[in-house]
Amino acid sequence: MPIVAHNELPTFERLHQEGQTILTPDRARRQTIRELHIGVLNMMPDAALAATERQFFRLVGESNPIAQFYLHPFTLPELPRGDAARAHIDSYYDSFEQIRAEGLDALIITGANVTHPDLSQEAFWQPLRAVFDWAQENVTSVLCSCLATHATLQFQHGQKRRVLSAKCWGVFPHRVIRKTHPLVNDVNTQFDVPHSRFNNISAAQFQEAGLHVLAESAEAGVHLAVSADGFRIVYFQGHPEYDTVSLLKEYKREVQRFATGERSDYPPFPENHFRPREQAILNEYRQRLRPTRAAGEPVPEFPEHLVAGHIDNTWHDTAEGIIGNWIGLVYQLTHEQRNLPFMDGVDPDNPLGLDWIAGA
Repeated sequence: MPIVAHNELPTFERLHQEGQTILTPDRARRQTIRELHIGVLNMMPDAALAATERQFFRLVGESNPIAQFYLHPFTLPELPRGDAARAHIDSYYDSFEQIRAEGLDALIITGANVTHPDLSQEAFWQPLRAVFDWAQENVTSVLCSCLATHATLQFQHGQKRRVLSAKCWGVFPHRVIRKTHPLVNDVNTQFDVPHSRFNNISAAQFQEAGLHVLAESAEAGVHLAVSADGFRIVYFQGHPEYDTVSLLKEYKREVQRFATGERSDYPPFPENHFRPREQAILNEYRQRLRPTRAAGEPVPEFPEHLVAGHIDNTWHDTAEGIIGNWIGLVYQLTHEQRNLPFMDGVDPDNPLGLDWIAGA
């Protein structure tokens, strides 16, 4: 359903150019469709700030036909920012104070870059907890992405993420293991999800925390889980919001880090992502890069243009379906008076009326 362009955020125009329906506030007011206000706490670093904002906006805007979406990006002032990112935030983002005053129906929390092995030492730790605590009392459902999932598992349940022996990086098949849950209703029972992380929360840790795992991968582990009540908190450990070229751009960044000496080893390919033709192109570039790097010569241009148009996206439709189900449930459970998280007569410990929760 349409996103409402309620300010001059450039992402609205970018999505409009891609063909997505974007309403002006005047057009939105002429419709009788219910509004949903969704916050996006964007904690990503400057280089990924706008792309992450755009990815989640796109996923929400394409997902569900029942509402007009007002998306409210905000961030944490404790996160370090450069001048350009700060100007973008000051021009287009809400403050948390505005968010609290005006209220939300749902909240998405993105990942973030980290600098400490223990997340509790990060500058965003206490501010993130404050946002999450507020959301627990005032928002119908919170969707945590990747690092946000790791942080909430630690401060809510004492489950610390564990360092992997090698980076989980690529596109991996997952299976739905609780097919009766409304979040996975009418989506593929096997679907792909991109992952990009050095750390992991295991299925056993989710279960020890009293949470319900809905989808997992033999190679990549848990992707989708929900809180004990089945809905108030939704956990993603992968990145279903990724663009088709997101992993290619990550690979390019790592190759450039090798070229400048920031990393000593040449990066491997993201798993299950590049086809043989694209691997051959990228391997040829690797052979060209090594001697120029050793000789101190200019780095040859990375062949992104030869690869980008030949990558398959095998995850977006299912991601859109799951987000659509999430939005539909938010719509169903949100009271007409915003900030009252459940409709009259709904059990807050089992808002979706799931038999496997009621019988636990």
